[in-house]
Parts: sequence; structure tokens; C-alpha cells
Amino acid sequence: MVMSPASPTAAKPVAASRSRDTLLKVIVPIIVVFTLLSAWQIGVVLSGVPQYILPSPIAAGTALITDWGTLAPALWVTTKITLASLALALIGGVGIAIFLVQSRWIELAFYPITVILQVTPIVAIAPLILIYAPSTQVALLICAFLVAFFPILSNMVQGLKSVDHNLLNLFDLYGATRLQTLLYLKLPASLPYFMTGLRIGGGLALIAAVVAEFAAGSAGAGSGLAFRLLEAQYRLNIPRLFAALFLLSCLGVLIFAITSFLSWLALHRWHESSLKREN
Repeated sequence: MVMSPASPTAAKPVAASRSRDTLLKVIVPIIVVFTLLSAWQIGVVLSGVPQYILPSPIAAGTALITDWGTLAPALWVTTKITLASLALALIGGVGIAIFLVQSRWIELAFYPITVILQVTPIVAIAPLILIYAPSTQVALLICAFLVAFFPILSNMVQGLKSVDHNLLNLFDLYGATRLQTLLYLKLPASLPYFMTGLRIGGGLALIAAVVAEFAAGSAGAGSGLAFRLLEAQYRLNIPRLFAALFLLSCLGVLIFAITSFLSWLALHRWHESSLKREN
């Protein structure tokens, strides 16, 4: 009797292979990070470097615990600005991309403006935004939005323009309206490009939020992690500085993980970028 490929016995090796691959993806990075931290700790202890020059991982971890009451509110402020700017960039990027691809003349007229906004350094225009914005928080939000907006816009425009012409002709043949073509063909086809822009925009939104706060020089109880970095630097509290850097890194990794998971969730059943090769 020939065993069917879909039988439970045949599926067990495949499931075991997938579990092993998933386990390796988790264990290998943990081992590498642990090795680097151990080498850092040993190097600092053996060389006798002062804590105000290069703190050990244990000192940075201790600072993270003891200064949590100071760092946690700043982390929340930075997180809110990052997520809000990313949400606005998603809405604005997708909406303007749909507007631009409606006509070649519209794209020629307005796309260069978005390019100018992208290539202008945010540090250069941050003082102007601070002058015209009603508050510092709004200014930081605008700066982060401008940086995260263009990758989403450019990827979305490229995705909407990369639809198979044969499928467009098929929709025209069956008399589909412009709205039906957009909803049932262009938007689904541009989803991989959108997800790429989302991953890029998520990281840039965090970077822009920190850089904008550096440029704005905001301080006080409502300031983010950028101010805590500067404060720790001025006070030579380098363990706290490393603790704040660690929180920023964790926030960036979390945003990347969430956007990557959303991308996998949307594409893993049908797109080649997320399908596993069979050979």
C-alpha cells in the first residue's frame, strides 16, 4: 500500500523539521548575544576601565533597575510619538499614493514635492517646525512623521504601479470600475510593497523621534529617552546612558518584530517572499 503524502505519519518529519528550525532561530541569536555580553563583562573587569568611560553590562543592568522610575516615563513618551507618527505616515502614505497613481500628470506634479521633503535633513527643518508648531510634542510628531512618511509612500506607489498589465486588461474587459480595480486588484497586489514600507517606516519613525528630540532640546517631565540620554551624558552617568540605549534598542526590535509578524501574517499563504521553498 502506498502511503499518502498527507498522512499523519508523513507529516511528522515535516513538523519536526519546522520546530527544529524555529528553535534554532531563537537559540542561536541568544547564544551570540550572551557571548558578546560575557566578553564585554570580562573585558571591562580585566582592563579596569572606569564606569564613567565604559560600564559593564551588570552596571548598565543595575542602572536600568534603579533608574526605572525615571526611564520608564521617558520610554512611554518616545513610544507614543513613534507609534503616532507611524500611524499618520501609514494613513498619509497610502492615501497620497492612491491619489498619485490616478493620473500620470498628478504624479508628475506632486511627487517631486514629497521627494524634496524626504531629502531635506530633518535636523535642518526641525527649528522651523518648533517655531510654527503649537507645542513641542506636536513638533516632534511632525518631524517623525516626515521621516517615516516617504518610504511608505514610495513603496506604495511602486506597488500600485507594478500590477500585471494582463490583469488590468482583464478587469477592463469585464467592465470593472476604477474603484473596483483599486479595491480588488491594485491594493491586494501592492500589499508586499506596503509591508516593506511598513517595516522601513517603523524603524525610521523611532530614529526620527529621537533625532527630533535631540534637535528640539526638549526637557522636563514630558521628555523622551533622547533627553535622558543627554542628561546622563552631561552628568557622566554612563550606566544610565547605556540603560536608555538598551531601552531604545528593545523598542526598535519590538517594532520590527511586530511589523515583520504582520507582514508574515498577510503574505505567508500566497506570496513568494514568505513561502518556503520545496526544494
